[in-house]
Amino acid sequence: MLKIHNSLSRKKEEFVPIEPGKVRMYVCGLTVYDYFHIGNARTLTVFDMVYRWLRSEGFDVKYVRNITDVDDKIIDRANKNNEPIESLTARMVAAMHEDTDRLLLLRPSSEPRATGHIDDMLSMIGRLVERGKAYPADNGDVYYAVREFPGYGKLSGKAIDDLRAGERVAVDSHKRDPLDFVLWKAAKPHEPHWHSHYGEGRPGWHIECSAMSHAELGETIDIHGGGWDLQFPHHENEIAQSEGASGRPFVNYWMHAAFLNMDNEKMSKSLGNVFTTREILAKLDAVQGGEVVRFFLLRGHYRSEINYTWDTLQDARNSLLALYTALRDVTPADVAIDWSNPFAARFRDAMNDDFNTPNAFAVLHELRGEVNRTRSHELSGLLRALGGTLGLLSQDPRAFVHGAVAGGDDAARIEAAIQARIDAKKARNFAEADRIRDELKAQGIVLEDGAGGTTWRRA
Repeated sequence: MLKIHNSLSRKKEEFVPIEPGKVRMYVCGLTVYDYFHIGNARTLTVFDMVYRWLRSEGFDVKYVRNITDVDDKIIDRANKNNEPIESLTARMVAAMHEDTDRLLLLRPSSEPRATGHIDDMLSMIGRLVERGKAYPADNGDVYYAVREFPGYGKLSGKAIDDLRAGERVAVDSHKRDPLDFVLWKAAKPHEPHWHSHYGEGRPGWHIECSAMSHAELGETIDIHGGGWDLQFPHHENEIAQSEGASGRPFVNYWMHAAFLNMDNEKMSKSLGNVFTTREILAKLDAVQGGEVVRFFLLRGHYRSEINYTWDTLQDARNSLLALYTALRDVTPADVAIDWSNPFAARFRDAMNDDFNTPNAFAVLHELRGEVNRTRSHELSGLLRALGGTLGLLSQDPRAFVHGAVAGGDDAARIEAAIQARIDAKKARNFAEADRIRDELKAQGIVLEDGAGGTTWRRA
């Protein structure tokens, strides 16, 4: 039985979907004004892992991850670039897909865009106003009346009276209460806007996810995910909006991925330690890089902070390389996972314990050791199949171990050098054999002599 740590109850709970065998999952996606950073990549990769595991357990999953394509940051960036907003967002969505593809993320079932659901947002705002949960202000904005929702703070654990004005919330003379937040913003000159009952304007950020989730998945969903920083105020406000409009529970299981720190410090623009996923991938081998970053992002438990440094990334690469080397040396058989196998059973137990990837990865490495010891093609196939449930170990093992130099003249040149070294050793010309090995090593090619002959990999 799958257990999930529910951020709302603050404990692990057995997962029981609303509809047997089906899962409705919504994850807060990206605001497409720039390339996404490595912290974003962690959240995206974590929920791709969740999506894959649920499917491997036999669930029919509808996975919705939204795209925010109208927002203050988008407007500011488009103005700075002197380009139309539609041009900026189209370019950034295309770049997002390029980078998520390199991380081996599956496309969600649906990727709704905020601009495609304006009518749904206005409909929800209308219901909130009718129920006394929201009010139009004299400046043309529409605000949510936080004190009209008794459950406000139940996700984050924050009490309304402890949220003092001027600290965590902006003071606005048009609000009835400093805690109230905007649902609809009155139009400003040279900004995108839509017609509404309240006047020309555009949606606030929080209402987007409530409206898109309701439109795509219904009023109550199984799982809602996002980064830890979204618990307050974004997810708290989503609950207030959604439950205020429908009168029903919004989400049964809330999941939040913890932060990724950069060299033991929180990512911050002021510290200059915010790196885009694209920047990091550009520094890595073109064949290995995306899966290395994926492996790194998943090998820590999703609710635990992880620390990014070049060394921790290279350690992840070496760990993943060891798994691929076992697959290269012992050709995997094409097998279906036998969950009664002790390795498979332990792997499954780990994943069903709140997606405990550290324990699951430990099983993979134990299985790798058994593959190396027994030379079993069936166990090698099991290793590959288990990794595949998490989006790992699906590349050609030899190509992965060789890296970007594999193929074409480079591979032929290296194989020729290896053969020349073999010939030199047969002729007992060990100095020449050593010279060839050292020359290849200087080029970043490591030779490995074994019972089956000499193989090579990228350093």
